[in-house]
Amino acid sequence: MQILHPCSDSIQQYCEQLADPDRYRPAACPLCQVPEPLASHGFYQRTVVDETVDGLLRVRRYLCRCCWRTVSLLPEFLLPYLRFSVSVVARFLKARLGEGQTLKAAAKAAGLLHMPYQRGQHWVRRFRKQAPGLSAALAALTSSGAASDWVTKALGMLEAVGWRAAHRFLFSQLRGHLLGWPRFLAPDGLGGKLSAAPLPPGP
Repeated sequence: MQILHPCSDSIQQYCEQLADPDRYRPAACPLCQVPEPLASHGFYQRTVVDETVDGLLRVRRYLCRCCWRTVSLLPEFLLPYLRFSVSVVARFLKARLGEGQTLKAAAKAAGLLHMPYQRGQHWVRRFRKQAPGLSAALAALTSSGAASDWVTKALGMLEAVGWRAAHRFLFSQLRGHLLGWPRFLAPDGLGGKLSAAPLPPGP
């Protein structure tokens, strides 16, 4: 399971904070709810693309000694299952959907000079599908003004709240995702698995 590392500073400062495993150690397991501090369980690496960084980043993990499941502290400037930072995705979507720029121009505005056309289309499709739900969820944080469509409304609310603050609220409180969870994931961000129905008893 992923929870957010509340890092409002730069990526460099986030890396410095990783040296202290107690700084954001969960006091209780978010999975089984046992009120015991989780044990340090090393790191895993993931790639990150941001204004200042394009490379590997360490993510701290903890282990619950009761349910034996791990919890990772995802830096709050990253979106789950995307290697691009919240600010990069925000700049792209604002340029493409808010200002009507072409995919190529929007990618350039986000600092993604070699971004594949398909990735931009994918982000746009996911955000358009997610816009009504985002607008409803963010109503808890800001009043929504008049807008011509859901996409415009969602973009305006994200700007009013702040993209990172909105991501923090959606993920921590609602297990939501700014772009919506990919199809292969359950709504809470965990891999979904369906069990086969048991066979009926014989005659």
